[in-house]
Formats: sequence, structure tokens, C-alpha cells
Amino acid sequence: MPDLRAEILDEIRRVFSVDLEAPGPVEPHHELVRDLRVDSMGAIVLAVALEDRFRVKLSDEDAAAVVTVEDLADLVERRSREALTGGDAGRGGTGGAR
Repeated sequence: MPDLRAEILDEIRRVFSVDLEAPGPVEPHHELVRDLRVDSMGAIVLAVALEDRFRVKLSDEDAAAVVTVEDLADLVERRSREALTGGDAGRGGTGGAR
């Protein structure tokens, strides 16, 4: 499913361009806060758009590990693949509970 990664990056770029009205390029190495100036509201807009488009759930714990556009794309791709393979734990969260 190599096209999934390209779709995710395209959607991230679309959200920045259309929903966040951010000028300039959005590349995988860009840091969301430092380079792209994403604030808390922008992060919510981005997360909701990606959740809706790819039918995934992104948690606050997930967000804590995301620094770059590539990190975000990795996360959405991982959640999408989990949902496709039946790893859709849904609301209870996935993986390591503290």
C-alpha cells in the first residue's frame, strides 16, 4: 500500500494550505511547531482532518511523540494499517498503558 503514504502527505499539505491558510511548502522534515508554526488550535484542525479522512483515532499520547510532518505521516499510516488489519482498538487506546 505505498500510495497510502503519498495520500497522507497530500492531505497534510492540503490542510495546511486550505484549512490553516499557511503559505509555503510543507515537507516531511519540517517541524510542526518550529518550522510551520502550528499552535494548539492548528494541531486540533490537523488531527480532526486526518482522523476524518483516514478513519483513524489520534490520541493526546500520540500527539506528544509527533515533532515533524514525517512523524505525523508515520503515525497516521500506522493507525490506518492497524484499522485495516483489525487492530482497531478504538476508544480504549492501543499499546502501552501507563
